Amino acid sequence: MIKFEEFELDCARYELRRRGHTLKLEKIPMELLMLLATAEGRLVSREEIEERLWGNGVFVDAEHGINTAIRKIRQVFGDNPEHPRFVQTVQRKGYRFIAEVIRTPETGIENDGTGNARASVLSPDTGLSPRNPTEAGTEGANQGAIPVRRPSRRLGWIGVAAALLLVWPVYKIVLPRIESRGAETTAIRSIAVLPLENISGDASEEYFADGMTDELITMLAKYRSLRVISRTSVMQYKKVHRPLPEIARELGVDGIVEGSVVRSKDRVRVTAQLVYAPTDTHLWAESYDRPAGDVLSLQQELAQSIAERVKAASSLSAIGGNSAHAPANAVARDAYLRGRFYWYSDSYEKSREFFQEAIKLDPGYAAAYAGVADSYTAATVSGESSAAETMPKAEAAAMKSLELDDLLPEAHHTLAAVKLFYRWDWEGAEQESERTIELNPSLAEAHHLHAYILETRNHTEEALQEDKLTVELDPFARPWAYGYALIRARRFDDALKELSQRSEARPDAAGMHGFLSNIYFHKGDYAKAMDELRKVLAMPGNESMAIEADKAYRNGGFQAVTLEFLRNLKRQATKEYVSTFRLAKVASRAGQKEEAIQYLEQAFQHRDPQLVHLQHDPDLDSLHSDPRYWAIVKKMGMPPLQ
Repeated sequence: MIKFEEFELDCARYELRRRGHTLKLEKIPMELLMLLATAEGRLVSREEIEERLWGNGVFVDAEHGINTAIRKIRQVFGDNPEHPRFVQTVQRKGYRFIAEVIRTPETGIENDGTGNARASVLSPDTGLSPRNPTEAGTEGANQGAIPVRRPSRRLGWIGVAAALLLVWPVYKIVLPRIESRGAETTAIRSIAVLPLENISGDASEEYFADGMTDELITMLAKYRSLRVISRTSVMQYKKVHRPLPEIARELGVDGIVEGSVVRSKDRVRVTAQLVYAPTDTHLWAESYDRPAGDVLSLQQELAQSIAERVKAASSLSAIGGNSAHAPANAVARDAYLRGRFYWYSDSYEKSREFFQEAIKLDPGYAAAYAGVADSYTAATVSGESSAAETMPKAEAAAMKSLELDDLLPEAHHTLAAVKLFYRWDWEGAEQESERTIELNPSLAEAHHLHAYILETRNHTEEALQEDKLTVELDPFARPWAYGYALIRARRFDDALKELSQRSEARPDAAGMHGFLSNIYFHKGDYAKAMDELRKVLAMPGNESMAIEADKAYRNGGFQAVTLEFLRNLKRQATKEYVSTFRLAKVASRAGQKEEAIQYLEQAFQHRDPQLVHLQHDPDLDSLHSDPRYWAIVKKMGMPPLQ
């Protein structure tokens, strides 16, 4: 038994109690708490936690799992991560249990020579050596611990033995599964599926090859011990012929799947091979020939074969393996693949037409309903349409999809987005987001959304880790995600370093320079902010704005440039939909506080999706002294920043 403050941790019974009342704590958080509490104040690294709780394999959702477990431990204790009483975060290292621990007679019994059993008080920084409770602090003394004199060598060994007996049940619970290391020289823990090559000679079949690639990625992503790079990043290599080891280094993977697909009349043929990229070693190759109506089973067999070759099959998520994803007929599936093709091309209205066509052909096609939901959500978040117009439609389509197939991660993801951006249901959004990641641990969009949810609930460090993982899973789609999260955390120097490196790797990415300009603005370096802004405006289509911005800068500095942008946005808003939250941000930066507050109030009325960043966007920091700002925070039900 371990006691700290008003809590008891009974390792043998697997229980956490507070003043005799059992507290609810799930399996992984409980095991992590046991590991930390028995570490005697030692820093426990994230790597050690991952190994102890999940085993020797590198699990793609381990980062998310650790962050979630730590958060749930803190919730049950009411522990503030900024001023912790129990669990201390050591940045980029791990965690330390800092509460003073008392081992009770039930588990850690010693004898003082008078026949009286006594508990030893363990300081977080003294290993197994008992301390006088008066040295340990008044909290320990108030809990009735008996003063301890320094033990003899014999009693010291007894203490060690008692401690080992206490720790053993815990380590028995959390010891990693032992796996064979026989083939670790070619161990594949991360993989990228390069775009399957369309060798039909018919360019109109590209959507089919891309769809096959996308679905193979989705199937492999269900294997928890395998980190799978997202579609957006691998599509950068479509029709690109470069050495596989070079591509693997850019994507940060050690396994590559490449192949081809051809559809001819009523048959489909797929050829694929698995390559261990560090040595460019071919591990496996196979060809599959099936009737066109049997493509899904072909893909499942292909994914299973690849997983077995990388020894991931034993880690297949049971809940993710039986999704009723298959349509009733091949024509409906073809319409669905066309819809996804247009969705990834940012043609959301066009994609919706094909998703709806798939539904007409097969009213029970869950994935097609999820596609409809995605098309509405993407159109809203991208600013193409208002939330009030499209979010209820997205919600209805996602709910219908889940009614047909509760194991579809895309539908859970969309529902999480609706709950976050439109319903402002923070707890519900987190539940749906965690379910999405449980079903597809490699879905980069899910981790990015989860970061927003965590940030909204003021779990900043966990949000940063999620966005860091987002970039690892999809380095091309959102190379800015982690850097932008650092900006919202006001860690401007870290953000500058991160985004500068990303910008050097992709100098043509205009958005990156926009973020860098934002950083320099908040650091007060307006000359550099203007330099970065010029790089954004140098892109085609911005010629007139570039001239206006330079003129404004010469006449009135960077604030005049911001005012010019505000005027342009207002003109744009008379012709098309412009986010009122965006207008509020620019007005605030331009020093127009009253106008910024008015735009925020409009954003609240319109349920602007970007309003979830209200407390964490530094562009709005100048408004924090206005009670109307905090009134909006309260009306949204946001936990206020401390």
